[in-house]
Amino acid sequence: MHTIFGDLCHGSLLGVPGAVRSGRIQSSRSVFHDRPHPEAPFGVDPQGRPYSDKSKVVAGVLQLFLGTFGAGRFYVGSTGVALGQLFTCGGLGLWALIDAILFFTSNDRTDKQGRVLRG
Repeated sequence: MHTIFGDLCHGSLLGVPGAVRSGRIQSSRSVFHDRPHPEAPFGVDPQGRPYSDKSKVVAGVLQLFLGTFGAGRFYVGSTGVALGQLFTCGGLGLWALIDAILFFTSNDRTDKQGRVLRG
């Protein structure tokens, strides 16, 4: 007896070959018919990577105003980097400022689980 998720992993649901491969969901609309997928409840980006429940705007604002304490990095789950920013006062503010700008402009920032931050 196969579950829907098991069929998706093996690519046999609706004849779609390999709907889920290497952590990427290949075709969420055609396979799921507008139903949320358990591994991508917030949707997927154009490359098929699942979106995070965290926002890059919130991370950027936290990093901009509280970056000397590593707040933006704590928010997305990067504890090691956040502790480095905390102990160096955000690289005397410069590291925190650059990190905030990168949060706002980059589309490839991920959370602790490797999911892409939502815009």
